[in-house]
This record gives sequence, C-alpha cells and structure tokens, in this order.
Amino acid sequence: MRIPLSVLDLAPIVRGETVTTSIAASVALAQRAEEHGFERVWYAEHHNMPTIASSATSVLIAHVGAQTRSIRLGAGGVMLPNHSPLTIAEQFGTLEAMYPGRIDLGLGRAPGSDQNTMYALRRDPRSADRFPQDVVELQGYLNGETRVAGVDAIPGKGSRVPLYILGSSMFGATLAAALGLPYAFASHFAPQMLEPAVEAYRSEFKPSEQLDRPYVIAGVNVIADDTEDGARAQLEAVRRNLATGLFGRGRPLTDEQADQLLAQGAGQHVGSMLTHTAVGTPAQVADHLEGFRKTADADELIVAFQSPTVEGRLRSVELTAQALAG
Repeated sequence: MRIPLSVLDLAPIVRGETVTTSIAASVALAQRAEEHGFERVWYAEHHNMPTIASSATSVLIAHVGAQTRSIRLGAGGVMLPNHSPLTIAEQFGTLEAMYPGRIDLGLGRAPGSDQNTMYALRRDPRSADRFPQDVVELQGYLNGETRVAGVDAIPGKGSRVPLYILGSSMFGATLAAALGLPYAFASHFAPQMLEPAVEAYRSEFKPSEQLDRPYVIAGVNVIADDTEDGARAQLEAVRRNLATGLFGRGRPLTDEQADQLLAQGAGQHVGSMLTHTAVGTPAQVADHLEGFRKTADADELIVAFQSPTVEGRLRSVELTAQALAG
C-alpha cells in the first residue's frame, strides 16, 4: 500500500538568498508536490529566526493557494498561544472561503520563539496553560457553535476547517485523543517521545464529529538524490547549517567553523534532531520511510525535505514520490 505523503515547508532562507526568493521557492515546492501526488503542504509558525520565512503562516498559505490547484494547504502549525482563537478562526475561515476543501489547521502550544520574542508578540507566558480551552473555543467558531455568547467568526463560522493537534510529548497526544482530533508528531526534529506518545494517543482516542478513528501523521526528514554520495554530501551541508543556526550565535560561519562546532558537541545535538532522516537513492529512501512508518505506527508521513538548495529539494520531491509510487 502506498504511504500517504505530505510536505512540511519552513520556507528556508538559505545563504545568499532573500525572503522573496525563499517564498518563490515555496511556491515551486508546493507545485512540484502537487504534481507528484502529495496530500498536503504545511507551513510552520516561527518568529525571529533569520533562516525561516514562514512566520506569517496564513499569508503564505494564501499566496501558495493562488498558484496551486488541488493540493491541501495548512499550518503545521499555528502556535495558538500567540493568538486569540477568534483571530485564527477568521484567518483560516477566510482561507477556506478562498480555497474550499483545501485548508488544514494544525495547532501547537509552543511559543515558536524565545523569551524576548514572546514579549514582542505580547504573549502572556501563562497562555500555554489555556491551550486546551483555546482549541475548543476555536473549534466552536469554525463549527458555527460559538462558546462566546454573541461572538461569531466572520469569515469562519460553519467552515469546519479540520483541526490537527501537533506535538512532541505526551501532552499533545492525550489532548488529541480526548478531543478526537488527528495527531501530528514532530519526529523530524524532536524524536524522543514518538512511540509512547503515538501509543497513548491510539489507546486513549475518543471518536468525535470530525474523526471516528485515530489518525497519526509523523514527521520525517528526507534527502533523496540520484546517487548515495550526492545525498550524503547534502546531509553534511544540512548538519553544518543546523550547527550554525543553533550554536552560531547569529553569526555566519564558514564550513570549517561549522565543522568545528559539530566536533565540539553540536554534532550530538544535531544528530539527535536528525534521528529520523532518510538519506540516499530513491530505493534507500523508500526502505527507510517504509520502516519509519512501522516504527511510528503512522497513517501518513509529513516530509521535511532538507536538501540545502532549492534544486535539491525539488529533485528530492520527485525522487521520493517515484520511489513510493504504487
């Protein structure tokens, strides 16, 4: 059976490129994914990160939607504590009106930022504690069953945009199970709790109006190339980029400086993040993904294509789809 595949796109701003070229690359990636039968493309909300251009998630979805035809588009995810549920219901209700039947709304409770950025967002540090209640309030706006007397989301009311709970811990798993929502696990960068979280979600799941049985989406990294050596070279570039982004203190580093960071301890952290990474030829990638699906007990895989160039990511999409076709 074919593994349902989707794409997670952080709209990376690579060295020497601009936000404009990054967004153009995201459009090209979505178009290529659509062409090759991927289920959906999701964009993640991050703030104050110089290498990520997906902070205004709903705006990016609107732009990509205008240049694609059928692929589902959504947030993977919106960090709900950064926003009011009404605002998100209006934004995604607007998107659903623009692109009927194509919009998803994944929700996370992490800040997606550091303490200073939380202040700049005017985020209440306690807002994550209200995440379950905020999810239910948001769901009410979208289903036309508001939980705030006299307040409706216009647009949004009755749109029934499907909700997904994102997470990398037991919290998200148990919440998704309790609300009867699909669960997406961030195993592409935080793999530690994958198996126990999915097991808890499946065992505790309660059917809902949106979903009658558990549905798990698991994140995985992919670097596919025509040759194994080519894929391995791309992996080394990705490792350097992660070391620079995480430990370079905002400074651009040479390859030699990045390698030094990796050798001094950053390599262990980066290696842990990339635990679930398929690297190699199409056949090697297919074998890895089929094994990962069983490990994750997943119904769908959402792929972060990690090649360091736009051309590499587009080729990786093609090769991955071809490898798993049929």
